[in-house]
Amino acid sequence: MDRKETNFNPHQPPTLKVRRLSNQGNSLGTPYAGPRWLVEERDACGVGFIADLNGKANHSIIEKALKALGCLEHRGGCSADYDSGDGAGVMTTIPWKILQAEGYAVSPEGDYGVGMIFLPQAGSSGNGSPNQEVAEADGKQQLARDTIAKVLESENLNLIGWRVVPVRPEVLGPMAAANQPCIEQLIVSSKTGLVGDDLERQLYLARRQCGVALEKEGLVWGQDIYICSWSCRTIVYKGMVRSAVLGEFYRDLQNPDYESQFAVYHRRFSTNTMPRWPLAQPMRLLGHNGEINTLLGNINWMRAREGILSHPVWGDRLWDLKPFVDANNSDSANLDNVMELLVRTGREPSESLMIMVPEAYQNQPLLKDYPEITDFYEFHSGVQEAWDGPALLVFSDGKQVGACLDRNGLRPARYCITKGGLIIVGSEAGVVQVEESEIIEKGRLGPGQMIAVNLEESEILKNWDIKRKVAGKCNYGEWLRKYRQDLERQPFVGTENPPLPDLAIQKAFGYGSEDVEMVIADMASLGKEPTFCMGDDIPLAVISEQPHLLYDYFKQRFAQVTNPPIDPLRERIVMSLEMRLGERGNLLDPKPEDARMLKISSPVLNEAELQKLADSGLKAVGLSTLYPVATGPDGLRLAVEALCEKAIAAVAQGAKILILSDRHSESQSPLNGENTYIPPLLAVGAVHHYLIESGDRLKCSLVVDTAQCWSTHHFACLIGYGASAICPYLALATVRQWWSEPKTQIQMEKGKMPPLTMVQAQENYRAAVEGGLLKILSKMGISLLSSYQGAQIFEAIGIGEDLLNLGFKGTTSRIGGLTVAELAMEVGQFHAKAFPEMQGKKLENYGFVNYFKRGEYHGNSPELAKLLHQAVRGEGADHYSTYQAYLQERPVAALRDLLDFQSDRSPISIDEVEPITDIVSRFCTGGCLWGRCRLRLTKLWRSL
Repeated sequence: MDRKETNFNPHQPPTLKVRRLSNQGNSLGTPYAGPRWLVEERDACGVGFIADLNGKANHSIIEKALKALGCLEHRGGCSADYDSGDGAGVMTTIPWKILQAEGYAVSPEGDYGVGMIFLPQAGSSGNGSPNQEVAEADGKQQLARDTIAKVLESENLNLIGWRVVPVRPEVLGPMAAANQPCIEQLIVSSKTGLVGDDLERQLYLARRQCGVALEKEGLVWGQDIYICSWSCRTIVYKGMVRSAVLGEFYRDLQNPDYESQFAVYHRRFSTNTMPRWPLAQPMRLLGHNGEINTLLGNINWMRAREGILSHPVWGDRLWDLKPFVDANNSDSANLDNVMELLVRTGREPSESLMIMVPEAYQNQPLLKDYPEITDFYEFHSGVQEAWDGPALLVFSDGKQVGACLDRNGLRPARYCITKGGLIIVGSEAGVVQVEESEIIEKGRLGPGQMIAVNLEESEILKNWDIKRKVAGKCNYGEWLRKYRQDLERQPFVGTENPPLPDLAIQKAFGYGSEDVEMVIADMASLGKEPTFCMGDDIPLAVISEQPHLLYDYFKQRFAQVTNPPIDPLRERIVMSLEMRLGERGNLLDPKPEDARMLKISSPVLNEAELQKLADSGLKAVGLSTLYPVATGPDGLRLAVEALCEKAIAAVAQGAKILILSDRHSESQSPLNGENTYIPPLLAVGAVHHYLIESGDRLKCSLVVDTAQCWSTHHFACLIGYGASAICPYLALATVRQWWSEPKTQIQMEKGKMPPLTMVQAQENYRAAVEGGLLKILSKMGISLLSSYQGAQIFEAIGIGEDLLNLGFKGTTSRIGGLTVAELAMEVGQFHAKAFPEMQGKKLENYGFVNYFKRGEYHGNSPELAKLLHQAVRGEGADHYSTYQAYLQERPVAALRDLLDFQSDRSPISIDEVEPITDIVSRFCTGGCLWGRCRLRLTKLWRSL
């Protein structure tokens, strides 16, 4: 339909929302089910390392590592065949003696590289005769070898040879054996004489190029082909096996010539996912126990960095490494990918993890004596958001081996040092038996702490030694003092005649009487979120007949593995709401100018603080989110696209802060009968993703100046989709209006409410929002709001594909629903209540919290309760029939109400159903809830 011919009536309600869910046959049905790691995969692995401080490689390290790995069997998953494990592996130095004994002229001097490669599975006819399947399998293997050989030639690497890794398939369980790849080692050298770190970089480039070339040939990475490791220092032996089976399967691990100075070991556990050989750990640099709860945000920010990353060691070859992360990979794989990029660029592993997984340095008493470490963290907090979540990380690049904990310390990490020169670190104590008399030191890593071994100099590096050395490389403190600014908190409006909200504006933006009386008023008076009873018996937004804000279609996810959850009160020291505004610097090659940012202590800004952004020296540009009503339902998409183009243009002209505002501006009339608004959540999400796609996201920060934001969920959604700060100007005006009302003043005079000034009421509101955000972070196992920003830790329930792609890419949405045009009509319903003529003289009660006869439907309504009481009193069958009819005629309130039984068979006769006396013989009342329900069931069971 041509836009000019569209007849758009904002007063006309949209089509009944239930119909949105019936679009299962078109593109709106299931827009995005979400990556498996996000919706299914959970892990709780066992991990550790053993190193010899005497500087000599020996086979006993391998033996001890395998024994330690065997002690972690309870940390892994195992199939019913008892041998197909979820994954186990070790990382060691390359077994040079084995290679030399087999005739390979190699040396451990850093001039040869060895790759551990999972090639396509070997063909087997079962009777020894050739067939098509065998030929295809062998053909895939040869295709992989030929493709890799071509890449080696282009990367100036000599192919020394392919070594078949000796294995014992007979020890594998049926599932592991059915998926066993052909395992071979690839030995190469540099044609140009590269050694050490330079050769490591070349092998890194070659491996990434191999991945691209192999996929072009139709081989699927991670299924047909996978390179576990490719280095001149380290190698990874891993598989889909139990801990005890790993050493039996790989014959090399039993060979006395297999010597190493260290070994990193890992036992994997992941529920709800089918194990695969490539998913086992260690990865190429680390073994990871825990979960990164901010992963989707980290992936988005790394994608945004692709356009600005550079370093002299790469030249123009950095483009060959993109993409650096992949949303289809696990948190461990993506963490390893980014760490590998940093390490191959020249960072030490310990420094890389300090940047990516920083400790809680704010208000940290132990850091008072180490200001240079605090400066290091402060600088990099503006360059790299933290990978946040409970984690124990064990790492090695062949020169250094170590372990570190996340800022909360929610994963155990024990260590001990022996007289014989062994250092043992693990997620469990006692995995390596050591006589107590041999131990000279033992302990555990605390939150954010690190321990490492310098393998080249055979020395143990403790937490502060590591961090002081890393922090001393640059004068970060001087950079911060020269360039960074702090935004001081400004006073709230407190005049005798403050600006109060316009009722029409409140209605147009969706405010209801419950929002003011039960949410905003409580936050302003008590300084904390309101508390409601458990349960939510109203329909989901997508199937409600009432208009809803866009926020209502998003549900906050919670951490699956973080246990126990963070306590935002007692553990406040590890949590922070600080944010930084401005352009982010180059992660690979930091410069002093990268510190030029504006630090804010809270994401909630008042009007004066918003105005101060213009005085910070960072160019701030306001972009209006209002657009003409006359453009019709299609106008919302056009307005969003125009907003994104304006954002790109502003960044091109040097803007460092973009303020998305639904107030009037010099070029845009205020909200009225002629103008409506883009929902702020859609505006910020669309601009955020558009700037990521254009490569400009790190050049600016997004600030939202909006009327449609008052609850903590609203703030969390805006920040979760890219906003750095929000000025809720209408919510603050509503607080002032509430304080000014005679009813409020009388309650304070009578002592029914704490006495407050207007300024204190607004400060309470901000404090309530901040406290609510901390609670949301803690439930997700996240400590830093800067890591939560852009992390999209929500599931959309009832968002269609076109709307998802417009503003919320990557968000899990397992059912279809709201389209862009329908969203415009839903906004139009709110807008029509205020313009052109306002309906009513007070805010509407939508009944979303309490039952209201003309409001939202409640599953537990007074009418239902009355009919239920009459039915259970046994006052006649008619009462039960009335109750039953009421249930059948009630409106759709949950997704299950849309389901119906479909069967290809006729129902069985009731005579064929097992009698109740037989059923209760297997019934266990212990599985019931305590209370009267269990008591009555127990009595029933005894009577039968």
